[in-house]
Parts: sequence; structure tokens; C-alpha cells
Amino acid sequence: MENLNDLAAFGAVARERSFTRAAAKLRVSPSALSQTVRNLEERLGIRLLTRTTRSVAPTEAGERLLRTITPRFDEIEAELAALSELRDKPAGTVRITAGEHPAISVLQPALKRFLPDHPDINVEIIIDYGLTDIVAEGYDAGVRMGEQVAKDMIAVPIGPEMRMAVVASPDYFKRHPRPETPQDLTAHKCINIRLPTYGGVFTWGLSKEGREVKVRGEGQLVFNSLSMRLSSALDGLGVAYMPEDQALPHIAKGRLVRVLEDWCPYFPGYHLYYPSRRQQSPALALLVDILRYRGG
Repeated sequence: MENLNDLAAFGAVARERSFTRAAAKLRVSPSALSQTVRNLEERLGIRLLTRTTRSVAPTEAGERLLRTITPRFDEIEAELAALSELRDKPAGTVRITAGEHPAISVLQPALKRFLPDHPDINVEIIIDYGLTDIVAEGYDAGVRMGEQVAKDMIAVPIGPEMRMAVVASPDYFKRHPRPETPQDLTAHKCINIRLPTYGGVFTWGLSKEGREVKVRGEGQLVFNSLSMRLSSALDGLGVAYMPEDQALPHIAKGRLVRVLEDWCPYFPGYHLYYPSRRQQSPALALLVDILRYRGG
């Protein structure tokens, strides 16, 4: 680093042909600048500048060195200027890990609004149901339910409160009686969910007036995909438990029938989280602001 500073000092003097003018540009004293160049010459063992009482000019070695270092320093200056532009114009790749439902219901609609206005930002979303260590895996951020976010993370709400729905097709309920209580589900063909974070088949959490019931129904189908649970329910293959927003359009069109609605309360929605000890990139900061849920 000492050599780089001394080379920059020499370059300024050689271009200005004056210690006084170069010192003014570098904001140092002429005597300090003269000593810096002299130290460089001593280390290199060759004179780089010819000094007279009236002028300063590069020697042949000095001219050669000046031609060599000038384009390098110009490149460094240009790159530093480009980095400054990145600060003002966010760019780069943002990597996010999320489950299938938040990716579809929250991230995808936001990207539709966000990306066209920011062509220099790339977003990579990896669908993962595990509680991924985003730091170890090299992600910028992750998406989880609010209560699942670790305490050492910054968590930003990105969606409203959520609610689940228990649904099946009209054809299925022609063949099976509609459940009136959570316990009735044990007699139905349940389309189950397997998530790595729960170590097995996911139990359906239902509650009413402070009473909580965990249901682990039996069935022929187990998926880790929301879209396959939904399509199987539409095909009349069983009763499914899924986020309400995914079921409502099909309920409205009569393709699905909802049951046990009073056993499905609201709960905190999705949060985007990222390490509190890591400085946000400008691209991530901008995306966080776009995703932040402000109510309404």
C-alpha cells in the first residue's frame, strides 16, 4: 500500500510538472510530497524526476513508469466511480429462500411490480420448506411465519394475518359426510403434508374459543407441494388443509367446499428476515421496502 501511495504521488508530480501544483491537488505540503517521491526513488534505486529551481520533469525511467501506472490508476478511479453509482442505482443479485406458498402469494406479485423498474437487479428464489440457515447457505434473506424467525434476525412483515381452510370437492362430499368437528377428520381421506422441519407428516392445527386440536388424519396421499394438494382436492381424492387464499377462488366457483371454518382462526403472516449483523446491499434494502406490509 505504501508503494501505491508513493506511485500516486509521483504520478501527480510528473503530470503537473510541479511539486506545488501536485501538492495542492493531493492536499499535502510540497515538502512532504518531495520527501515521498524521494523515498520512492531510493527504494527503486533510480531517479524518476529531474528537479531544477524552476521546473520538474520526468527522467526516461520516470516517463516509462508514468506510462505504465497512468492507465492502471485511471482504471481504479473508473471502478470506484462505478461503485459509487451502484450505491445510487441498486444492482446485483438478491437470493431468497422461501416456502412455496409465500413465494407464490407474496414474492411473485411483488416481483411483477418491482423488476421492470430495476433492470440491474436479479432475484433468485429457492423453494425450501426447511428452516434454512441463510448465512451458512449464502442467502441474503428468507421468508418464514413470524413466530419461526430467530431472535438474532431482523424480521419485516410482508403480508397480512393468515388463515387456513379445510376443503374437499363437492364430489368427495357426495361420497363422504361432511365433518362437523376436527375429530371427524379421522374418518376421512386426508391429503397430508410432509415438511422436513416437523420430522414427519404435518399435523393440522385447529382451534376454537381457546381450545386447540391437533389432527393427524389418514389418507392415500402425502405431498410437500401446495399445488399438488390443491389439485388432488379438486380431483376429489380427499380433504385438504391449505392457506385460505389458495382455496377461496375455487370455493367461490363451487369447485371446493369448505368445512370447519369456525375452527380456523387467523395467525401472524409471513416475514422476510435477514441477519442483523450484516449490512444490507442496496438491492436488498430496496426489495425489503417494496415487500414491507403496511396494512390495508
